This record gives sequence, C-alpha cells and structure tokens, in this order.
Amino acid sequence: MVQESAFRGIIGFFDKIGVYDVILPFLLVFTIVFAILEKTKVLGLDKIDGKEITKKNLNSMVAFVISFLVIASTQLVSVINEVMANVVLLLILAVSFLMLVGVFFGDQEFTLAKFGGWQKFFMVLMFIGIVLIFLNALDWLKYVLVLFVYWDAEWASTLIFFIIILGFIVYIIKDPSPKKTNEKKD
Repeated sequence: MVQESAFRGIIGFFDKIGVYDVILPFLLVFTIVFAILEKTKVLGLDKIDGKEITKKNLNSMVAFVISFLVIASTQLVSVINEVMANVVLLLILAVSFLMLVGVFFGDQEFTLAKFGGWQKFFMVLMFIGIVLIFLNALDWLKYVLVLFVYWDAEWASTLIFFIIILGFIVYIIKDPSPKKTNEKKD
C-alpha cells in the first residue's frame, strides 16, 4: 500500500468539501465582476462630501449574485477550471522563456534592441523548444507531428501560398518608419 503524504491528504480533503469547484470559482468570479463594476462605474456614483464614490453596495451585490449563478452551473465551473489551468500553463511558458532569454543578458536590462542576429535566432530556437516541451508534456505533440506524417504536395503548396499572402498583407499594411530629425525645438 502506497502511503499518501499529509499535504496530498489536505488537497484531497479540500476537494471533498468543494473548495475547488465551489469556493475558488466563486471568489474568482466575484473578484473579477466586482473589479469590472468598480472600474466601469456602470451602476453609478454616490456623492459624499463632494467626492464621487462608486456604489460599492450595488457592485458587490451584483457580483455576488453573478458568482452564485456561475457556481450553480457545473458546466461553467468546469470551463473556468480548464481555462485557468491553461492560463497558468501559458504563464509558466512565458516565465520559462524569459528565464532562458535572460541567460544572454546576465545582470543587464532586457531590451530587444540589444540583441544581435544570432541572439534573436537562439531566442526563436528556445521558444520553439519550450513550446515543444509543453506540447509533449500535455501529450499534444503527437497531434502536431501527424501533420508532417501526412505531408504531401497539396499541403505544402497551400501552406507556402498562405505564408506568401500573409507576408504580402503585412508588407502592404505596415506603417513606414518615421525618419529621425536632428532639429532642436526652441
């Protein structure tokens, strides 16, 4: 019999009492809805001592009701849990990429302008490597590789044509760089 750690038991206990599918989604939705209502001031403002203050009581009640309606739907809660898990994966991907790029800077400030051609090339290689590592960890890499197994002339010509059209569109719609002037304004 494999013995479970105390912390794994606590996580299991939290799962049994509904922390992950009731409490945390409720708090997340409440916080986001309340913040949006406070920022947009949709429900109006109160004037107290000449200062305009948001109607926190209305904002909190609306956020409270919306949060309860969301957690009442198990389908919405499962979507929220899936989305948040994927957002965290993207965040970890971004942080991993920034750590690898930071290798080239040491203790200097990170700016893209300081990169040479070979450094940009290695940045792209590292980014592709991180994406491949995460795709493999999620067991999605096999679906990406399937595209290359069934690769034929029609696929290749379609992809090349798409890249050419995309490049042409980018070339046409990009703004020309403004020219620098050395004039001083008095």
